[in-house]
Amino acid sequence: MKTYMATAESVERKWYLVDATDMPLGRVASQVAAILRGKNKPTFTPNVDCGDYVIIINTDKVVLTGKKLEKKMHRHHTGHVGGLKEVSYKILMQTKSDVAVYDAVKGMLPKTKLGVNMMKKCKSYKCAEHKHEAQQPIVLQLVK
Repeated sequence: MKTYMATAESVERKWYLVDATDMPLGRVASQVAAILRGKNKPTFTPNVDCGDYVIIINTDKVVLTGKKLEKKMHRHHTGHVGGLKEVSYKILMQTKSDVAVYDAVKGMLPKTKLGVNMMKKCKSYKCAEHKHEAQQPIVLQLVK
């Protein structure tokens, strides 16, 4: 019996639309990361980018459970000496909720060139409007 190994040319990609309204942040991120990686396909190959495109809408309606909204901090570094910036998730979700979802998904993908290419297929938007109607995305219901 032969083992199937996908190649970059043999992968068929689809577009999926995910509505993140009233969903926990981590649950949305983990399920989107699995689709970006291609783990939902029977032709999954770990060393090949065989995932699909994902559009995440309504990121401003994502929920954080427990006291994460007040206690959790979003940290990034500017690259300069002493350039560590901290913002609480309460402020981040009010101003840049699409960045919070994007970073959560990014943290669940491989930290290699393969993961960078997978992240290029993820689009996140604060509201229900997006600019990818021409791709005719399939609406995907995530497990709550």
